[in-house]
Amino acid sequence: MSEHVTEQRHGHYIGGEWTDGPSAGGRPASGRTESAESDSFESENPATGETLATFERGTAADVDAALEAATDAFEEWRALSYIDRAEYLWEIYHELRDRHEELGEIVSKECGKEISEGKADVTEAWHMVEWAAGNARHPHGDVVPSEVAGKDSSMRRKPRGVVGCITPWNFPVAIPFWHMAIALVEGNTVVWKPAEQTPWCGQIIAEMFEDAGIPEGVFNMVQGFGDAGAAITDDDRVDTVLFTGSAEVGHEIAGKVGGEPGKLAACEMGGKNGIVVTGEADLDIAVHSAVMSSFKTTGQRCVSSERLIVHEDVYDEFKARFVDIAEGIAVGDPLEEDTFMGPVIEADHVEKIRGYNDLAREEGATVLVDRFDLADEEVPDGYADGHWVGPFVYEIDYESDLRCLNEECFGPHVALIEYSGDIENAVEIHNDTPYGLAGAIISEDYRQINYFRDHADLGLAYANLPCIGAEVQLPFGGVKKSGNGYPSAREAIEAVTERTAWTMNNSTDIEMAQGLSADIKTSED
Repeated sequence: MSEHVTEQRHGHYIGGEWTDGPSAGGRPASGRTESAESDSFESENPATGETLATFERGTAADVDAALEAATDAFEEWRALSYIDRAEYLWEIYHELRDRHEELGEIVSKECGKEISEGKADVTEAWHMVEWAAGNARHPHGDVVPSEVAGKDSSMRRKPRGVVGCITPWNFPVAIPFWHMAIALVEGNTVVWKPAEQTPWCGQIIAEMFEDAGIPEGVFNMVQGFGDAGAAITDDDRVDTVLFTGSAEVGHEIAGKVGGEPGKLAACEMGGKNGIVVTGEADLDIAVHSAVMSSFKTTGQRCVSSERLIVHEDVYDEFKARFVDIAEGIAVGDPLEEDTFMGPVIEADHVEKIRGYNDLAREEGATVLVDRFDLADEEVPDGYADGHWVGPFVYEIDYESDLRCLNEECFGPHVALIEYSGDIENAVEIHNDTPYGLAGAIISEDYRQINYFRDHADLGLAYANLPCIGAEVQLPFGGVKKSGNGYPSAREAIEAVTERTAWTMNNSTDIEMAQGLSADIKTSED
């Protein structure tokens, strides 16, 4: 698919074929642009409001066809070697690298991330493909000693079957490959629903799989909205669900799937992430880390920091420096290299951020920076229809039940909280949210760093760094409301495979463990 705007209507990729006509669907969800036909929807450039392309909306019938194709393809796909399966991914790896600049620009056009982030999204995708495909040649399984000398024991992994992948818009190339590269190399087949906000990126990824010659039915893509995603996750033919997205949807999926015997869901969700700046912090590192964590991707990362917990000894200086930068953060065209923050994803999200800014005021915040409604001169010429917001920074006295400190805004909405006393006090505040995804500590005292490492409730911890910038070879996920799985690297293998403990007797006699008698006794004895 060209990077230029197209009037062609794009379909789904099912069983090795592209759908070539409208499906019998309902109306798109609120907030997305609908074409003249109610069974299609449009991708929109969030910086300009312009339509990029038109896509079919997936129906239950489309999902059924995709799941049937994936089910039919599974046995033949699993019969291939790891190395043979990985060869298809190597083709995609090279295409991602060769088209880095082009695809990075498409990411920025469709989801609004500034261009270095758009390119980084593509880089992260090829890193994940490289990891998954390279892992095909690494040792698999474990040899486990038996207490009986004549036995050999080992653990092996087998693919679970059909994996349903539901991915978000904010990393529209990287996260799909977190899910699918590992699932496919491990021998599963895939049915994928991209986010409805970024179907263009989904289209390109599907084209890559087609170009790689992957066998029919092994990879399937259905475009659409939450109803298509629910049709995937709720179907009995799906053995594992890999989900990255909002806590509300993820918990619904985990609750449904958790009640189905033999079915598994690994869900990575949101966060109300914090950075602890201690009295022993290097303030250059502290301010730099906080700005990166709070405003990159316009605050629309699940690991973005919306809480800065700062010791009283350095609070005033930190506040002054952070506020000064927030007041001058460059908001603009995401394709321009001097832009730091692009637009937010859609009009409904502008209103969500507005609501949380208003909530902070209602709960007693003192507003330090309010650039929510950007001045006319701050909006790029010709981009007035984009979804623009600027940084919103406030300070507030810590109280455990404040909604503005507990609920995820998913935007450039940042609270400064002053604390006194030792590191234990800071970590207590840090942990006092329903979430536990990512966080950072800024300190030159290794004892404080180690305390944070050992006691902070989170899955991704950083010291003297922003709490963004995960690498693909590390687990990615959180605790509490932030998730129940780690859909990346080795931990994703746990989600898409079954483990079998295998024991083989090499003796002509049977000897049991734990001293259990193997003698057979009859009534004649």
